[in-house]
Amino acid sequence: MAKLTWYGHAAFLLETGQYKILFDPFITGNPAAPVKAEQLQATHILVSHGHGDHLGDTVAIAKRTQATVIGPFELAEGYCASKGCKIHPMHIGGSYAFPFGRVKLTIAHHGSGDEIDGKMLYLGNPCGFVVNVEGKNVYHAGDTGLFMDMQLIGQMHPLEVALLPIGDNFTMGPEDAAKAVEFLKPKTVVPMHYSTWDIIKQDPKSFASKVKGSKVVILEPGKSLEF
Repeated sequence: MAKLTWYGHAAFLLETGQYKILFDPFITGNPAAPVKAEQLQATHILVSHGHGDHLGDTVAIAKRTQATVIGPFELAEGYCASKGCKIHPMHIGGSYAFPFGRVKLTIAHHGSGDEIDGKMLYLGNPCGFVVNVEGKNVYHAGDTGLFMDMQLIGQMHPLEVALLPIGDNFTMGPEDAAKAVEFLKPKTVVPMHYSTWDIIKQDPKSFASKVKGSKVVILEPGKSLEF
């Protein structure tokens, strides 16, 4: 059985066997995070794009735990490696079999860059992830707008769990996210990337009321889902 824990915003920990896989570990500065970055352990870190609220504490956690950072080439090779992280660069459409399971990068309609040392640094294309663990697929959409190819993601990789942003303004809002569920057809959907700040404040129960055909699990920060 695998375990998925939400740390607020888009940060999750996926545990399977001896492996601890962090997604977008924005902990420091995340008002919803119930833990400190130095408390987290990881064997692998998946980073969807270079915005500070997703890259977050990746470098510090990776260097402390010796976790492998997995992400788009420019972000992993061009930035994280330069900071001393162990990396595995990938790109959209590609997949790779890691010890814990297979990871595939999907498209995401968003941006990727951050102000570093006073300059805006381009950090490659944003992405989402389909992660297969214990024979089940988990989709972390990253930051994205709605797109038709979500239908292909669901068809090619039947989803046990989909982690979808609902915050609006920067990503899909509740209505578009509900349409994404219709396209993806996951067994379970977990809303994310909402109410961290007022500009993305949303009621997840309102989102849940719009979803048909999939179970919606609304997690509180620090709470887990087993599957």
